[in-house]
Amino acid sequence: MQIISYIVDHIIINESALITINETLFIQLISFLIFLFLINRIMFKPLQATIQQRKEHIDGIADGIESSKSQLLEMNNNLKIQEAATIKEASKHKDKLEENATRLAKKILDESRKEIMGIKEESQQFINSQISKARAEIKKESVKLSVVIMEKVLDRRLAQ
Repeated sequence: MQIISYIVDHIIINESALITINETLFIQLISFLIFLFLINRIMFKPLQATIQQRKEHIDGIADGIESSKSQLLEMNNNLKIQEAATIKEASKHKDKLEENATRLAKKILDESRKEIMGIKEESQQFINSQISKARAEIKKESVKLSVVIMEKVLDRRLAQ
């Protein structure tokens, strides 16, 4: 303490005479300390509290972003799994539909063939009966025609 008073007395007061130590220095020192106390209370502490709140808010947002990213990745993976399962199920369903369609087409084709064969047989029977009738009639006509031709050739009437 003596060293400080010596420095203050000899160096500051005696040599430069810029600073004089009197009651105004103590009043200014007390005023400065009161000012520091007030500015700390009024400005720095609320400012530090606001800065801390903002930091916590930003950290919370960053955590929310990270959790959202992880949820997004998880949802994306789930969607890919569901897409693969849906494609697999759709493929099975398509194969089943194709199989059913093939079976139905074969059944319809078989029924159509049977129907065509029935129609063909009916047509063949009808044609055969028509041919038989036509042959019988042609036979009768040919006999009549041959008699007429022979009568004309022989120039007389044939007994029947």
